[in-house]
Formats: sequence, C-alpha cells, structure tokens
Amino acid sequence: MTIETDYGTVEYSPEDLIVFTDGLFGFPKLTRYLLLRINEEEGDDSILLMLSVEDPNVVFVLINPFFLCPDYSPVLTPEELACLEVTDSGELSYYTICVVRNDYLENTVNLKCPLAINPKTRCGIQIILENTSYEYVHKLGSFPSVTSSNDGSDGSDEVC
Repeated sequence: MTIETDYGTVEYSPEDLIVFTDGLFGFPKLTRYLLLRINEEEGDDSILLMLSVEDPNVVFVLINPFFLCPDYSPVLTPEELACLEVTDSGELSYYTICVVRNDYLENTVNLKCPLAINPKTRCGIQIILENTSYEYVHKLGSFPSVTSSNDGSDGSDEVC
C-alpha cells in the first residue's frame, strides 16, 4: 500500500499500522497510524512521526519519554492493561506527543497523557495518568537530556 504525504510517497503494509481503536484525544475517528522514523538508524525511536493513513494531513511528532526522563514510570490501570492485552506496564512502548514551536526549546510534551502501544499486537491507547507529578505541558528546555548543564538554567522546572 502507498500513501501520499508532504514527505513524499510512503509504502507500507497493513501490519505496519498502529491501531488506536478509540482514536486519540481530539481525533476519535482517526484510528490507524503509521510510525515513521526520523533517524534512519536501526532501533532509534527517540523521535518519530505518526501519520494518520485515514487523513495524511494529520501528523504527530512523538518523543520517547524515556529519552527525556529516564525514570519516567507510567502506571496503567488494570482496565488499560487488559485493553492492551498485557499484564504489566513494562511490556508496552510509550510515546509522548510533542507540540512543535519555532524555537525547539519551547516545544512541549505531554507526559500526563502518553500513548501506550503493545508492540506485539500493534494496538495502542492514549491514557491519562492519575496520581503522578507529570503534567500536560513540559517544555523540552526543562529536561537535562535536551539542554546542556552549562546553559545557565537553574533546573528549577525540571521534571526528572
């Protein structure tokens, strides 16, 4: 199968798709997505594009939250785990949606509502983490992994 995008023609097969049965927040009718690597290096999932195959004008920038915050620890409810057909949160892959701005340090991620994906079934859900210190908006500039230690920041708004 092929899809025309702003990035050119993308070839894929149905088993490449990630399916969000309930869609994403704000996009309930778009359920099938293709993950595109930005870095062609094998296994690098630190930053991805997630393209809707139902509406190729809808593209999300995803960031692996563990790249930003190594001790990120999402805890899913038993119902969410059952929906994803796993028994433990550690069996899943997680991504945060990034809001892109002109200055990359002003880009933000939502650590409170990650995408949780079962890599075996390729099914996913967007969840709202309860009882955590994670917020809906975190500036990329607040993460030590993004900024150098000598950038003049006092780290007061760090989340990890």
